[in-house]
Amino acid sequence: MIKRIDATEKAIELIKILKEKHGDLMFYQAGGCCEGTQPQCFEKGGFYQRMGDVCIGTIEETEFWVDKDLFEYWKHAHFTLDVIDAFGVGGFSLETPLKKTFRIEYRIFTPEEELSLEPVTFIE
Repeated sequence: MIKRIDATEKAIELIKILKEKHGDLMFYQAGGCCEGTQPQCFEKGGFYQRMGDVCIGTIEETEFWVDKDLFEYWKHAHFTLDVIDAFGVGGFSLETPLKKTFRIEYRIFTPEEELSLEPVTFIE
């Protein structure tokens, strides 16, 4: 099965640091507005997803949720979670006090990859 999301080593290291401090985590990637367009990292259960939102996979046992409308737009894309030294949009994400910001890089799946993508989970 082809994963829909992966992470860079820098992102994995930051997730481990945040898990040590905050416990279980979750990510949420919105399509804009108040949440911004960058992935936000919360304590697990610290953000309530909407009906139809999609879990596209896990990184370090941390679920990565995507806004239902954004998933429709990007369902043919692979996500790579990365981290940069910067202050993110809004400052709601747990990495903000560390002066870090998670970000996503996208690439389109090949036709062959599309045939064997990992299944997603929807909020019903």
